[in-house]
Amino acid sequence: MQIRFKKLHPAAVMPIRATDGAAGFDLTAVSQTWKDGGKVHYDTGIAIEIPAGYVGLVFQRSSVYKTGLMLCNAVGVIDSDYRGSISFVYRNLLGVGGRDCAHYGIGDRIGQIVFMPVPKVELVEADEMSETARGAGGYGSTGK
Repeated sequence: MQIRFKKLHPAAVMPIRATDGAAGFDLTAVSQTWKDGGKVHYDTGIAIEIPAGYVGLVFQRSSVYKTGLMLCNAVGVIDSDYRGSISFVYRNLLGVGGRDCAHYGIGDRIGQIVFMPVPKVELVEADEMSETARGAGGYGSTGK
């Protein structure tokens, strides 16, 4: 499958897989803006034309452990009809002071995108649900 992308910024870097076995394509920061509350916004300057029937899921990279940052929305959803720049907002876990924490800089790989198929689903309201061994057991209901 081929997926088209466009550089929206002169410093934008083509998304790449770091290894042949990598599921995600690394995305690189072209800008960094500190926000209130110790959040930092990174833009990639890349737009991706995701085919209908697919979604792009954006995750933080494993290198995030070297920083004091955590992706604010845990997993970003890039819909197939979105054509804008892909960006990330990280929260500084080390306090509101923000800029003193270890963080990604411009030119660093700041996240990754994984492409997944999305099935056509039709939700149907029901009066009753089928029985399972778990039932309505929620958080922690299956043990440690």
